[in-house]
Amino acid sequence: MMDLIKMIEDLVKFRTETGNAAEIDRCLDYIAGRFDGTGAVVKIERFDDASPVIYLSNNDETAQDALVLGHIDVVKAADEMFTPKIADGRMFGRGTLDMKAFAAVAMNSLIYVLENKLPVKFGVILSTDEEKGSKSTHAFMARYPELTAKVVLDNDVGGDITKIINKCKNPVFIKLLAEGKQAHGSTPWEGLDANEMLMRTIAHLRRKYPYFDIKSGEPQNSWIDTMHVALMSGGEVSNIIAGHAEALLDFRLTETSTLEMLEMNIQEACADGVSYKVVSSSTPVVMSEQNPQILAYKALAEKIMGRTVEFQQIGGATDARLFAEKGATVIMHSGTGEGMHGDGEYVELQSVNELAQIQIEYLKGLATA
Repeated sequence: MMDLIKMIEDLVKFRTETGNAAEIDRCLDYIAGRFDGTGAVVKIERFDDASPVIYLSNNDETAQDALVLGHIDVVKAADEMFTPKIADGRMFGRGTLDMKAFAAVAMNSLIYVLENKLPVKFGVILSTDEEKGSKSTHAFMARYPELTAKVVLDNDVGGDITKIINKCKNPVFIKLLAEGKQAHGSTPWEGLDANEMLMRTIAHLRRKYPYFDIKSGEPQNSWIDTMHVALMSGGEVSNIIAGHAEALLDFRLTETSTLEMLEMNIQEACADGVSYKVVSSSTPVVMSEQNPQILAYKALAEKIMGRTVEFQQIGGATDARLFAEKGATVIMHSGTGEGMHGDGEYVELQSVNELAQIQIEYLKGLATA
């Protein structure tokens, strides 16, 4: 078996910030090299309009028993964050939590399957641009539309190993476009303020999607549709009424809401002169708490850790939706840590080792089922 902690350290040292093609290629070559002589199927898929994806498997079939879906790209960080440090049972560094530790766990699982010749069809898909929209994952799935899995192990939900995520919201990004009429700031009655038109539209939307922040606090039920204003721009100089303004809105919808319902609300809210377009939309991933595969995994995790595992819902999205749409059971579970995307990012090494054991034991169970 591989030295899991050393593998994580090695991965963190690669400066795989999204878009850093040279360093991403070096990391992919390193990963591929770890499977030399193991009998693994290793494919580094490259695309004209997307970054690469590495696919690792113990077979070359299209119907897998289980897949791990993850990524090796990270958000930007200072130089020192690419030198991992271990202290008090934690590994600090960029990507330790999001999600090189768990990419290493998946690689460790595949090596175990290969070395022990487990009769389970298992693969690992690692993309390289998840932090900026996962275009590579979509390109990979377009190239292999027939690829399916009974179960997808999604380890990209870092934070707490005692939680299994069974619901993710649908992120929908909407751009508002306001067309007004320029005029001098001293005679606003001669123009139409595009900024004002945007603000009125957003105020109307707030009637259906209330504002929350650290001061107002979390709602009693957080499994609700939310909206935040991600970007706003309008105007050119201080003394001219803005003739054009734009805003990018980030909606997170629960499984009971649809894009059509959202568009109806936006149409009702738009002030005169304001239009909108859907920038992107996804699919919520909702797994039943009574799903037999999830219950089996949960019982196994509780046995290995000696702790209770609870279900949790999150507002973020998951690339595993691409397989959920094909009928796969998605088990969203990862290790414990804090500081994702921040200067103090870390992962608790005990949780990494526990997750690795859980994943291997779960695969052993699939092999004998």
